[in-house]
Amino acid sequence: MSKYVTADEAVKVVKSNDRVYVQAAAATPTVLTKALANRAAELRNVEVCHLHTEGDAPYANPELAESFHVNSFFIGANVRHTLTAGNGSYTPVFLSELPNLFRKNVLPIDVAFIHVSPPDIHGYCSLGVSVEATVAAIENAKIVIAQVNPQMPRTFGDGILHVSEINYLVEVNLPIHEHPVAAFSKEEEKIGEYVASLIEDRSTLQMGIGSIPNAALSKLKNHKDLGLHTEMFSDGVIDLIESDVINCNYKGTLRGRALATFLIGSKRLYDFVNDNPFIEMKESSMVNDTARIRKNPKMVAINSAIEVDLTGQVCADSIGAKMYSGVGGQMDFIRGASLSPGGKAIIALPSITKKGESRIVPFLKQGAGVVTTRSHAQYIITENGIANLYGKTLKQRVSELVKIAHPNHQESIEKSYFDLINK
Repeated sequence: MSKYVTADEAVKVVKSNDRVYVQAAAATPTVLTKALANRAAELRNVEVCHLHTEGDAPYANPELAESFHVNSFFIGANVRHTLTAGNGSYTPVFLSELPNLFRKNVLPIDVAFIHVSPPDIHGYCSLGVSVEATVAAIENAKIVIAQVNPQMPRTFGDGILHVSEINYLVEVNLPIHEHPVAAFSKEEEKIGEYVASLIEDRSTLQMGIGSIPNAALSKLKNHKDLGLHTEMFSDGVIDLIESDVINCNYKGTLRGRALATFLIGSKRLYDFVNDNPFIEMKESSMVNDTARIRKNPKMVAINSAIEVDLTGQVCADSIGAKMYSGVGGQMDFIRGASLSPGGKAIIALPSITKKGESRIVPFLKQGAGVVTTRSHAQYIITENGIANLYGKTLKQRVSELVKIAHPNHQESIEKSYFDLINK
């Protein structure tokens, strides 16, 4: 019981020049990060590193730049401003490789902030809705501080740890961060229809969060024997699991179980995964391992993009030179699906931005990052159709992609491309 302390007492172990890892996504331990920020006057040069996190990030306030520096492995909206303010950095890394940065001591961890369910009668807690690289951070951290929450779902897999592995426990009783399910537009519904048309029975799915994945999932109600091997999932899969559309009976990796490394959605999702042995939460080094992904027959990877050029280069992490998100697991799954027997790698996006600018472009913006290379790209889908780039020449790719661009932009982007390459 001596391990139970207040948040303010727990974070006193953080010293100047330490590196702190914060568990990601819906499991973000915001009580601990707030307590850390309250110590700003006492600390200097503390690096706070993490993937996308939810909730407030008070340590990311530029006014606290002397105390804290944010190192994002995937940039969330709550810390995006740090890259221009100067109190934040971005480290490009595949999600599959992030645990190795800790295990190989490339980025030694001094303190890990985690968020767990209460210990059971045997003393075991669960990391609940977010495992990602947290297991590796725990293994390599000098000190582990856990925010203990009865509202954290207990999930199976790699996120089970004994209370003896935790140095300090801070009791809270707070709802898990939620993402409400949003309605999808007519354009997103059409994209979902095109995506669903490529999915065969007995396929295994990877998809992210948002309206397009949900739109695609809504079109799969008459499919049979689908599997789930995905970096993350949200509410859209629940009805398909409960109706036996997703049963994972024909997967090549962890057959009979749905596989993910983090989850984010509504309370319905968190109630669904709680104590549910059908859901396996594994570390990202396993879930995003291309060699394991490709073992699933008919693996279908569904990912998004900011823009795609006419040769098939996919920018998914920046708007020009301005970093927006991160590499994440897109390439892990694009490559894994491409190598799977009967697999399909899909990039799905609306053809225009909210401002009416084309997202199918002759050339990526200056400074834009290529997350998926032209040689990895297979299917590109907008509300205007499906472009199959596999085995196509550059000239054929231009033709395919112009067809799925918005009609208002088709002629201009094609002309801009040929005008430049023919100079």
